[in-house]
Amino acid sequence: MSAVRPFSVPERLSGFGVLAGAAAVVWPALTASTGLGLPCGMRTLFGIPCPACGMTTAAVALMRGDAGGALRANPVIFGLAAVTVVAGTLVVLRAMGIMNPPRPWPPAWRRRVGRLAGLLAAASWLYQLHRLGVQPGLVRMI
Repeated sequence: MSAVRPFSVPERLSGFGVLAGAAAVVWPALTASTGLGLPCGMRTLFGIPCPACGMTTAAVALMRGDAGGALRANPVIFGLAAVTVVAGTLVVLRAMGIMNPPRPWPPAWRRRVGRLAGLLAAASWLYQLHRLGVQPGLVRMI
């Protein structure tokens, strides 16, 4: 019996992307039939969007083939979709024994990717603040 290895960060992101894609297919029918929705916690509590605001809308638009709508809602969805396709393919190839498991990333790489993710989140947040017309003075107060 072989030991189960932990999934890498790209593999985990890919798994999240697969779940987001599946939810984007089911979500419109669920909300249309029940009238239920999930409000953004940060927007509900503080009145400002979070960096992931629009991600559900973007995922639904992308799954429907509306790339423009996805781009307007949250451009980060394209990065998630790309990671999902690439890392998902790698997971399948590794599960079939065609590719070896990934090697752990050196700490310097993990720090760089963490910084890049932070910059991406900040850029996404600035985009959402602009898209939704949040006034700069309101953001300074918080």
